[in-house]
Amino acid sequence: MKLKQRVVLLAILLVIFIFTKVFLIDNLDTSAANREDQRAFQRMLASLQVELEPRLEHTLQSPWEIAAQWVVPREVYPEETPELGAVMHAMTTKKIIKADVGYKGTQLKALLILEGGQKVVFKPKRYARDYIVEGEPYAGYDRHNAEVAAFHLDRILGFRRAPLVVGRFVNLRTEIKPVATEQLLGTFMTVGNNTCFYGKCYYCRETEPACADGDIMEGSVTLWLPDVWPLQKHRHPWGRTYREGKLARWEYDESYCDAVKKTSPYDSGPRLLDIIDTAIFDYLIGNADRHHYESFQDDEGASMLILLDNAKSFGNPALDERSILAPLYQCCIIRVSTWNRLNYLKNGVLKSALKTAMLHDPISPVLSDPHLDALEQRLLSILATVKQCTDQFGPDVVLVEDRMTLSHL
Repeated sequence: MKLKQRVVLLAILLVIFIFTKVFLIDNLDTSAANREDQRAFQRMLASLQVELEPRLEHTLQSPWEIAAQWVVPREVYPEETPELGAVMHAMTTKKIIKADVGYKGTQLKALLILEGGQKVVFKPKRYARDYIVEGEPYAGYDRHNAEVAAFHLDRILGFRRAPLVVGRFVNLRTEIKPVATEQLLGTFMTVGNNTCFYGKCYYCRETEPACADGDIMEGSVTLWLPDVWPLQKHRHPWGRTYREGKLARWEYDESYCDAVKKTSPYDSGPRLLDIIDTAIFDYLIGNADRHHYESFQDDEGASMLILLDNAKSFGNPALDERSILAPLYQCCIIRVSTWNRLNYLKNGVLKSALKTAMLHDPISPVLSDPHLDALEQRLLSILATVKQCTDQFGPDVVLVEDRMTLSHL
């Protein structure tokens, strides 16, 4: 064989060797990543039940200090949280030292300061568990139990982007009124034998107060994020117009996602994949009201989309609002880790996991069975949507590897 032929043959063999090595390494990495996803799923299942008890591992720190240290750009709490039960116990039992009207918004809420200086947002009960909210998917009052259920679903999906939420019963006469600001106190009234308040918000009306059962009001409390992490509000690219007869561009433009991909912060970084994760989360809980979203300030698209204000959820178990999934079926991409987690939750695992996670909440049962059954059906719809995408574009295009190392230094 001539020297030139030998050189060409060696070059071909070298190229084959390099491609084979790269292929094997890629497959090895993917396999290792999938195994880690499965291990993470098993760890989540093992830590699902959160027993609310005051014991802390770090006795030199308050529960508020521990929770504040959990927050980093890509998660609100870490995967392993042995102190979670203690933090949530404090949220539901610590003395209320101040009560005020809620921060600006459309729905009734109160801002409470708990012993130790921790802020929480209190959302009152407005509906019985089996009440069906008719009309548009974003209709009705906020649902306090939806906030609780959404937090635990965030844990189950492995997103860890929702602030901590727990149910709480408060005595409006003895716990709230003595420490209420004049602004909040001025909205209190008595209806029959029940103490009520209507607060201050865009839709708050004296004619539509939230009423306790006597003096005892059921609600949810959401842990305020640390002030060292200021929030930045963004308009959701798939937000609704909320005007009859006027469609948003995504509702009629099939190529809308292509335009979004060219716009900051969706043209690079994790934000678009966060939007798609959130669409999956919102579809499962039936939340069609995410017209805006929050991230941490000055993040240049690197921090997570924070799953705040999930109370317009679990209103009607019979209503599956497919348009919530528009980011998924229009962009046809999804994180591999999200895809893996959704598949692990098939065959009744999701319903069972959520029931287990919420078992020890003070307001348990948090959801009625029809809502839990609806989650199962919606999960199947999500999986079918991704399958349609992979059939059309192939799994290499649809399933996107996006694993960011998360640190808690």
